[in-house]
Amino acid sequence: MAPLIQIGLLVLFAIVIFAIIGLEFYCGNLHKSCYSLDDISIIIKEGDMPTPCNSENVTEAPTGAYICNQNESICIEQWEGPNFGITSFDNIGFAMLTVFQCITMEGWTAILYWTNDALGSTFNWIYFVPLIVLGSFFMLNLVLGVLSGEFAKEREKVENRQEFLKLRRQQQLERELNGYVEWICKA
Repeated sequence: MAPLIQIGLLVLFAIVIFAIIGLEFYCGNLHKSCYSLDDISIIIKEGDMPTPCNSENVTEAPTGAYICNQNESICIEQWEGPNFGITSFDNIGFAMLTVFQCITMEGWTAILYWTNDALGSTFNWIYFVPLIVLGSFFMLNLVLGVLSGEFAKEREKVENRQEFLKLRRQQQLERELNGYVEWICKA
């Protein structure tokens, strides 16, 4: 049981470290989106979902950032964010949840693309590549290895216990048989 607790704490430590780094890089950056110039309460969607934006001016935006169309929309910071604000790096709780989502590799590319849209695509890979390599490939395989080892130990304990009970039952039968043989010989 101790190795499971140790590996759980190690994974939690890695999640917290990546969440803190994510807080530093991305805090508050996923709340800008393109709003209509006609009605400022209407979000202009890219496909079926709103998209984080950086600016409506091409010269201000970094390379790879999403730019609103100047003729029909403006980039304003009043959107709650992706997944109703849950997928974000605004506080340590949501950051840990977002990092956990990335580590499980469930929708991590959408998070990468949202951060690319919000900040540009130049340096986001510096955060996400180590997160996926260390978190997903290394940490989760380490967890699976420890779980496999613990199950092997438990299986060995059960097999040893069954072997012991079988041997004990066999010895008990031999004692009873010897007792009956002695009793028959006396008679």
